Amino acid sequence: MTIRSLLLTTALFAAGTLPALAQSGPASQIAIYRAPDLGTSGKLPVAQVLAALRAHQVIGVDTREIREISVTRLARTLESKDIETQVGLALERRNGLGDAANLSLTFDRDLQTLQLDASNSGAMQPVSVRFDPRSGRFDVTFAIDNEAGTGPTRLRFTGTAIETVEAAVLARGIERNEVLKSSDVIVERRPKAEVGNDVASRDRAVGMQARRPLRAGQALRVADLAKPDLVQRDQAVTLVYESAGLYLTIRGKALEGGTEGDVVNVLNLQSKRTVSGIVIGRGQVSVAVPAPRLPVSEVPVPAKISEAVGSISVAINEAAPVARKAE
Repeated sequence: MTIRSLLLTTALFAAGTLPALAQSGPASQIAIYRAPDLGTSGKLPVAQVLAALRAHQVIGVDTREIREISVTRLARTLESKDIETQVGLALERRNGLGDAANLSLTFDRDLQTLQLDASNSGAMQPVSVRFDPRSGRFDVTFAIDNEAGTGPTRLRFTGTAIETVEAAVLARGIERNEVLKSSDVIVERRPKAEVGNDVASRDRAVGMQARRPLRAGQALRVADLAKPDLVQRDQAVTLVYESAGLYLTIRGKALEGGTEGDVVNVLNLQSKRTVSGIVIGRGQVSVAVPAPRLPVSEVPVPAKISEAVGSISVAINEAAPVARKAE
């Protein structure tokens, strides 16, 4: 820092200082103090300033009892987080990449907060952006215009970019056919290339059944999961026969497992015959009842109701002899 700049930027520049500044002449350009780093402050004893002035025949300075001068060097601060955000925006949707918010950036050099001269007031404008999707390497250069009229300041950053997605990840190992609980699943960001487009969300995973053994820390895919079996093989189930005005149940044994809507074979424990039905609930299988067939010449009238009911009973017994239990 020169004598002139020091006098112009401190409280010494007062009425009593003007003559001293005029006397300094060429000496005003002599450096007497190292300017602080950008964005920082430094302190300088007034006695040191006066000694430097006297050495160059500058006298008559009224210090007004000031003993120390504090000098602050203005700067523009670029936080590391802001730099990373700007690099992400520059790479957004470039060569197959997705949104900037989903990019994980690793810089070749540790990203630190930068201090630029305060005259660099322009926005960070990307002037060169390169990304190789095979290696994941990026090379981004920004230009920042300044008020001094000189060329823009250029900043270059290189590193690796990986697109990530939110994935449901197992907190523990899961066995085949085990149903996932809320405590079994956590959410982490994983590379999209690792999980693909079949990634399962946490809401979709909880309550589902594993199709195969899964290890702890594994990101779940939709193909890894299935609706939980409501009927297990060899499980005691309830066979439900339902028709208009009729609802019957009977005990059975599932010969295979299935989820809601699956067709499974069940052993009728009373008739010892195997019937097929649709899983409708936990431990429940619905069996269709053949509709009664009446002769075309016969007209269903109230007098024939008992006969129709008898036909229904016969149809049920033909499918599987059951013990009626009106519910």
